[in-house]
Amino acid sequence: MRQFCLRFGLIAAISQLFATSASAHDTWVQTNTNLIRSGDAVHIDLMLGNHGNEHRDFKLASKVTLDGCSLRVIAPSGKRYDVKDRLTDTGYTPKEGFWTSRFVASEPGLYVVEHSVDKLVNHGKPARSLKSAKTMFVVSKSLDKVPQNNPGFDRVFGHAMEIVPVTNPVTPMGPGQKLTVKLLLKGQPLANSQVSFIPRSESLTEDFDDRFERKTDANGFAHFTPKSGDYYLIVAHLKTDESGEGFEATSYSATLTVFVPEICPCCGE
Repeated sequence: MRQFCLRFGLIAAISQLFATSASAHDTWVQTNTNLIRSGDAVHIDLMLGNHGNEHRDFKLASKVTLDGCSLRVIAPSGKRYDVKDRLTDTGYTPKEGFWTSRFVASEPGLYVVEHSVDKLVNHGKPARSLKSAKTMFVVSKSLDKVPQNNPGFDRVFGHAMEIVPVTNPVTPMGPGQKLTVKLLLKGQPLANSQVSFIPRSESLTEDFDDRFERKTDANGFAHFTPKSGDYYLIVAHLKTDESGEGFEATSYSATLTVFVPEICPCCGE
């Protein structure tokens, strides 16, 4: 019995250590498509990757713990749907796979999927970890005639760190279409900060990769023009010495996932 308790305690300690390490990674949300017909369903995935360790890719590091997390869908009218309680676990083990949910949308226009998490972690010293993630999709009455004007993409949700699209990341969107984002920290533009535009089918170099990475200007803007269709994960980080009750530092991260089709859905080019 003593041997069992020791073994169980060791397993629990290792699991807790792994969970704490995983908390340093970035979260992101993505959908299976950026365009659906009215009344159809879109599948929303909540992912946890290793971008917090500067590994800039789409690889999964673990599975996010839902405690302290939020996951909402905001309709064109502004109505909010909490979909956290609808999530399904795709993994066989607690740290395998990711979370997913099915969402049926009838109201035409642009929808925002919005996620945030606020947790205390410990990587040598206790720190507060503040993360945000967003993605967007459009609902159209017809897939043959998709309206180009779909407002709402530039909503600001008040996350601690937030990536806000300045140009619509869904319509129009395709290779050669310039994508501009604004990086905010506590609602204010964050200048001279690195923003990575990570394509799922490419690998970034170890240092600053000027093919896919930019520095924000004095107003917090960063610009990127995709050359080919792909999923793009837009990522920004910041570590500070901000302290408070129970933590000695604060880390911020924000992600925005954009699906770039080979052919623009509203322009046909």
